[in-house]
Amino acid sequence: MADSTKDNLVLFPKTLDYYQIQLTRMLETERYGDAKGLLGFLLQCGGEAERHHTEWQALLGWLEAAFPDAPASGAPGEPPGDEPEEDAEDELRQRVLGRSGQDAEYVPRLLATLFNVEDPEQQLVALGQLAHVNHPDVEDALRRWLGERERHPLVQFRVLQQLRQQGATGSVGMWRDGELLQLEIEATPLQFEDYPQSVQDVLDRVRQTAEVSDPTLAYFAEEMWKECVQTAYGTPVFRRMMEEDDGAADVWAAALHQFLYEKLHGQSIDEWVREQYGITGELRFRYEQSLRWLRQYAGEGRP
Repeated sequence: MADSTKDNLVLFPKTLDYYQIQLTRMLETERYGDAKGLLGFLLQCGGEAERHHTEWQALLGWLEAAFPDAPASGAPGEPPGDEPEEDAEDELRQRVLGRSGQDAEYVPRLLATLFNVEDPEQQLVALGQLAHVNHPDVEDALRRWLGERERHPLVQFRVLQQLRQQGATGSVGMWRDGELLQLEIEATPLQFEDYPQSVQDVLDRVRQTAEVSDPTLAYFAEEMWKECVQTAYGTPVFRRMMEEDDGAADVWAAALHQFLYEKLHGQSIDEWVREQYGITGELRFRYEQSLRWLRQYAGEGRP
């Protein structure tokens, strides 16, 4: 934190990213009181955090309405303390199993949330609970959800992962960019190490280039790239990411480096980046194409 003054809290980018991850974990493990407390803290923060205030305020409003009995934790102006992730996950598992055993409508309500609520965070909360139940309707419902219409890409990917984790097999249809894609459930990566080597090589190239001169960029590259490949999974863009020809990893690594440098430092180092990653000849067009996709992904015309 760069400033501890209660009314003018400013977070370093890396700290803000950490709190975003913590917020998602709190929602997935039903720690709604902690989530309220963290949102209250984040809404007091200025700087880069202000770009997220509208989103956080809407999420806090939903939590207050949906879970009024979960009091916000943490002292005013301070983030709530961490709970060990394993303990929180085990507590959620026991709570979900208890509810599903006592209430026959519990699982149908979770599935209804998934189908009828558009907010991705709320959908992820429902998915996090469904992951702990053994119910005959879940697999068919998740398949129908994917094939019904286009949804948020990261939630779609999480559903694919959940189908695989629950033992589903075969192909499943998923809408993306107006096209119904057919994907093999068993091929869905469950962790980053499951992706093709060419996808993993992109991060290695950025780390090698940025770890000394710009370690913050190397950190954000890891977080953003992992989210990018989840968003692109199954699409023609993902097939480009998987290409194993000479220069493919360099193209995406250069584009990722250039994009993040623009965001972190507000300036372009395009010529330097192309020189560092060997982007010459026909690779120049592929680099610019990849950079354009990253910009669209980040909100400058989301793909």
